[in-house]
Amino acid sequence: VLLTLMEEKEKIPFSGRIVWLTPKAAQGNRTPGIGVQFGDDNAGKMVRSKIETYLAGALKSERHTQTM
Repeated sequence: VLLTLMEEKEKIPFSGRIVWLTPKAAQGNRTPGIGVQFGDDNAGKMVRSKIETYLAGALKSERHTQTM
Protein backbone atom coordinates (compact mmCIF):
# COMPACT_ATOMS: atom_id res chain seq x y z
CA VAL A 1 0.00 0.00 0.00
CA LEU A 2 1.19 3.57 -0.70
CA LEU A 3 -0.04 6.21 1.74
CA THR A 4 0.08 9.99 1.61
CA LEU A 5 -0.39 11.60 5.02
CA MET A 6 -1.69 15.10 5.56
CA GLU A 7 1.47 17.19 5.39
CA GLU A 8 3.90 14.58 4.09
CA LYS A 9 5.27 15.18 0.60
CA GLU A 10 6.36 11.59 -0.02
CA LYS A 11 4.15 8.54 -0.39
CA ILE A 12 4.94 6.02 2.34
CA PRO A 13 5.04 2.33 1.35
CA PHE A 14 3.86 -0.21 3.92
CA SER A 15 2.27 -3.64 4.07
CA GLY A 16 -1.35 -3.87 5.05
CA ARG A 17 -4.81 -4.71 3.82
CA ILE A 18 -8.14 -2.95 3.40
CA VAL A 19 -10.56 -4.26 6.04
CA TRP A 20 -13.60 -2.07 5.33
CA LEU A 21 -14.75 0.41 2.72
CA THR A 22 -17.46 3.07 2.86
CA PRO A 23 -18.25 4.28 -0.69
CA LYS A 24 -19.21 7.86 -1.64
CA ALA A 25 -22.91 7.05 -1.91
CA ALA A 26 -23.18 5.17 1.41
CA GLN A 27 -26.52 5.03 3.18
CA GLY A 28 -27.09 6.69 6.53
CA ASN A 29 -25.08 9.83 5.67
CA ARG A 30 -21.82 8.01 6.48
CA THR A 31 -18.53 9.63 5.50
CA PRO A 32 -16.67 7.84 2.67
CA GLY A 33 -13.42 6.17 3.68
CA ILE A 34 -11.46 2.98 4.24
CA GLY A 35 -10.14 0.99 7.16
CA VAL A 36 -6.61 -0.38 6.94
CA GLN A 37 -5.00 -3.14 8.97
CA PHE A 38 -1.26 -2.48 9.19
CA GLY A 39 1.37 -5.19 8.83
CA ASP A 40 3.60 -6.08 11.79
CA ASP A 41 6.78 -5.16 9.93
CA ASN A 42 8.81 -1.98 10.59
CA ALA A 43 7.09 -0.02 7.81
CA GLY A 44 3.63 -0.82 9.21
CA LYS A 45 4.71 0.16 12.72
CA MET A 46 6.20 3.44 11.46
CA VAL A 47 3.04 4.41 9.55
CA ARG A 48 0.86 3.52 12.54
CA SER A 49 3.03 5.69 14.79
CA LYS A 50 2.79 8.67 12.38
CA ILE A 51 -0.99 8.34 12.18
CA GLU A 52 -1.29 8.11 15.97
CA THR A 53 0.75 11.32 16.23
CA TYR A 54 -1.67 13.11 13.86
CA LEU A 55 -4.67 11.73 15.75
CA ALA A 56 -3.26 12.81 19.11
CA GLY A 57 -3.30 16.40 17.82
CA ALA A 58 -6.88 15.95 16.58
CA LEU A 59 -8.04 14.90 20.06
CA LYS A 60 -7.36 18.43 21.25
CA SER A 61 -9.45 19.85 18.40
CA GLU A 62 -13.12 20.85 18.48
CA ARG A 63 -13.56 19.33 15.02
CA HIS A 64 -15.71 16.18 14.83
CA THR A 65 -14.16 13.09 13.24
CA GLN A 66 -15.27 9.60 12.20
CA THR A 67 -12.15 7.91 13.57
CA MET A 68 -12.64 4.63 15.39
